[in-house]
Amino acid sequence: MANVVVTLKIMPGSPEEDLNKIEADAKKKIIDFAGEGEVKSEKVPVAFGLKSLKIIFVMPEDKGSTEPIEDAVGDIKGVQSVEVSDVRRAVG
Repeated sequence: MANVVVTLKIMPGSPEEDLNKIEADAKKKIIDFAGEGEVKSEKVPVAFGLKSLKIIFVMPEDKGSTEPIEDAVGDIKGVQSVEVSDVRRAVG
C-alpha cells in the first residue's frame, strides 16, 4: 500500500490559547494514529492576532479515513475546529 500526505488545519478557540501546547498534543495524537514518521507544523496568521496551526504528516493509505485523527485532535483542550485541508497520495 502507498502512503498519503495529510494536511490538517487546526483552529484554536481564541488568540489566548497556547498554540505550542496544542501543537505538542496534536503531534502526539498524530504519531499514535499514523505511526512514527515526519510531522511538520506551521503557525498561520488568520486575523486580529488569531493564528491557526497547519500540520502536515504522512500516514499509511490502509488506515482509511482521517476521521479518527480529526476527532482525536478536536478533543484537545483549546481546539475549536479541525479540518483536513489536503490529502495527497505519495508515490514511490
